[in-house]
Amino acid sequence: MLDVKQTLGDAEARMKKAAAYLEEELARIRAGRANVAILDSVKVSSYGQMMPLNQVANLSVPDARTITIRPWDRKTIKDIEKGIMDSDVGITPENNGEMVILRLPQPTEERRKELVKQCNKIGEKAKVEIRNARADYKEKLKKAIKDGLSEDNEKDAEADLQKVHDRFIKRVDELLAAKQKEIMTV
Repeated sequence: MLDVKQTLGDAEARMKKAAAYLEEELARIRAGRANVAILDSVKVSSYGQMMPLNQVANLSVPDARTITIRPWDRKTIKDIEKGIMDSDVGITPENNGEMVILRLPQPTEERRKELVKQCNKIGEKAKVEIRNARADYKEKLKKAIKDGLSEDNEKDAEADLQKVHDRFIKRVDELLAAKQKEIMTV
């Protein structure tokens, strides 16, 4: 027989993953302010291996429009520049011999609206995943009736599942609203 609490826990874990995915993706979108999270996807060739940028250099944000990358080994500066150019960051790095500097341009109104649309698309993907999780676990609960779960327990579990779903959809909306506010603030 189906363990209802376990099933609800699994559904909640799957929905939590969707919300965490959204949070990660939104952190990568630059809203005009410098944030080292936009460099998370950058890989650098170091000693014959591709490594994440944060494992070969110290990343810092000295002001709202600048990111500095101070490599632990100065010989890797060219590789860091190449890694940034090859990535989808969209910023041209400057090199002063000791560190790589990224200067973020002020986004235009049009660009900010594009970023909001991009955020909404990612948010919609997260919502779809949350809805899919609800549907999958609802289906499991319906099938469990045939295996001996009482209809009352199934209805209660379904109501609990809906509450979990609503909580995560609300969380996604909050994340999107905060990111949109961040993007649209000049």
